[in-house]
Amino acid sequence: MTHSSPFDPPESLNELEDHDLDALMADLVAEINDVEESMTITGKGGTAKPHAEPAGLPFPPPPSSHSAPQPTPLNVVQNSLGAAKVPSPELPPPPEPPKQLLPEDIEAQAKADKIKLALEKLKEAKVKKSWVASDRSLSSSWWPQLVVKVIMNDGSSKTLMVDERQIVRDVLDNMFEKTHCDCNVDWCLIETNPELNIERGFEDHENLVEPLSAWTRDSENQIYFLERIDKYAIFKNPQNFYLWKKDKKSLQDMKDKDKELLLQENFCGSSIIVPDLEGVLHLKEDGKKSWKQRYFLLRASGIYYVPKGKTKTSRDLVCFVQFDNVNVYYGKEFKSKYKAPTDFCFVLKHPQIQKESQYIKYLCCDDAWTMTLWVTGIRIAKVGRTLPFDSSFRELGS
Repeated sequence: MTHSSPFDPPESLNELEDHDLDALMADLVAEINDVEESMTITGKGGTAKPHAEPAGLPFPPPPSSHSAPQPTPLNVVQNSLGAAKVPSPELPPPPEPPKQLLPEDIEAQAKADKIKLALEKLKEAKVKKSWVASDRSLSSSWWPQLVVKVIMNDGSSKTLMVDERQIVRDVLDNMFEKTHCDCNVDWCLIETNPELNIERGFEDHENLVEPLSAWTRDSENQIYFLERIDKYAIFKNPQNFYLWKKDKKSLQDMKDKDKELLLQENFCGSSIIVPDLEGVLHLKEDGKKSWKQRYFLLRASGIYYVPKGKTKTSRDLVCFVQFDNVNVYYGKEFKSKYKAPTDFCFVLKHPQIQKESQYIKYLCCDDAWTMTLWVTGIRIAKVGRTLPFDSSFRELGS
């Protein structure tokens, strides 16, 4: 993924491929056209007026034939016939013949011209947007924008301009228009961090610019546009998460009206009810590639564990991590990277942490389903109020 500081775009633009630059140019031109159209509509409404020339000022007088004679410049010499004779200036040296450019130089120059044109269009869009905002009595400050490269499942990519007002849902709608794919709720934007071998699906309500701004300049992180059936699995089959202790047969046979009642009970009260998950997980020891087992419990505020020799009563529990300032990520290939017992791992860390750190929490599960239970439970505890719980969503997602 390529992203740019709003104050330093040339380097990021230079990293784009030619077809990405062309797509970005098309987006910028379309954006400028939209702004111009809104300016035209505003003008018709009478709120915008063109700047007129100041009234009441006289036109400059025409030159007169009776004007006083002008003195002859000192560098003009009169010849014998009275005509002014100007000395001939020295001829400049002949220009050097143009150098023959190599094919790679021609290609680099063409790309530089595209980048220059993109920056000019970006500046034009900035000026016009600022003018419109000022005309509508809004803040005329320029919204910082990122150049975002989104990778598709087939390896192709789309390049977008994203500003700090846009949430992930807005960007997904933009991707639907560009790709003409089905607009089901399982599509999501996924952030990958190759250095930590982790990935996370952004929540639809998240502001996209904020987490991307935490990426370092040399980051190899990328954004993918993919379908993930676990994104809103909680609304399709809530019994799998809230009644996880029951046998699978009874969970599969649950009727739709019972699923609805279960959702109403856990999402429509004065507060969100978090699944009461608990069980043995493997914890990576700080700074080591060794793992130890602990008995963990999920609560609304965070994850807790039972110390050795203690019980599961609240007074004996020790806080492992609180959810206030961390996100949950899926681990990838942790068996080889960290000698984990399995590859079904998840990570809790602050979004600003982009490299190895003692403040990253690593947990490993025995199977994929246990990992999905914990990751979904953590998401409910963190952002349950913002998840799209309504009947129209469930009809779309079923």
